[in-house]
Amino acid sequence: MILYNITFTISNEIEEDFVPWMKNTHIPDIFATGLFTEHKFFRLLNSPDDNVTNYAVQFFAENTKKLIEYESRFAHQLRFETQARYGEKAIPFRTLMESVD
Repeated sequence: MILYNITFTISNEIEEDFVPWMKNTHIPDIFATGLFTEHKFFRLLNSPDDNVTNYAVQFFAENTKKLIEYESRFAHQLRFETQARYGEKAIPFRTLMESVD
């Protein structure tokens, strides 16, 4: 199992728009690629700065082949949409993790 995690540091001024957009548009668009089996959305409780909030969205893929397909076919456009909408007010940090059984 592969976990694709995107943590966003967002300016508090966009939070009221960001959260519904993630829940109703961006996360469903990523999940609609059919390459992930599950997803979760979290707000981080510990932020070092009162002017920003951190959110993490996690997508689970069966294997790296699915993630490579996502990266090659869909990631660029979906990242562009987030950047175009929020610019420097939503900064993503992406990590990949593999399940250790």
